[in-house]
Amino acid sequence: MNNIAINNTIRFIALLLLQVLVFNHMNIFGNINPLVYIVWVFLFPFRKKRSLFLILSFFLGISIDFFSDSGGVNAFAITFIAYLRLPILLAILRKSDFDYAQFNLRNISTNKVFLFIVTLTFIHHFILFSLEYFSFNAILSIISNTILTSVFTIIISTLGIVLFTKKK
Repeated sequence: MNNIAINNTIRFIALLLLQVLVFNHMNIFGNINPLVYIVWVFLFPFRKKRSLFLILSFFLGISIDFFSDSGGVNAFAITFIAYLRLPILLAILRKSDFDYAQFNLRNISTNKVFLFIVTLTFIHHFILFSLEYFSFNAILSIISNTILTSVFTIIISTLGIVLFTKKK
């Protein structure tokens, strides 16, 4: 197993444990739980096969669902943003191609990284809360939970990325 595979395995397990053991039990303002496990999607290397990435993202989501008893909503939401990751990044960078082997979030401008994280986080959270509530009558709850949870997820995720990733 090479160094990248080991790092991704450790990141997978660490994010799963952090989410299940710590963040699922943090009730900020009574009902906001940051969903930091989505950092997996932000940091997974682009040079790996996309199908492997989608399968691993699904397994991370279904593991969160298993421990949270949430019926598959996390699995769907994280797999969906994993699928959209590349097109969104290409739209933000405004390049038709970039060097997959050298790509690192810490190597692109802070504004673009922030926009990338914010976009994927809001999409993930909107899908997650839409599936949880599954009612047009709850649209205000869906939007408010999406916004509030996204803010805390973005803050914690950004701090984690800055503190625990290497600048190349």
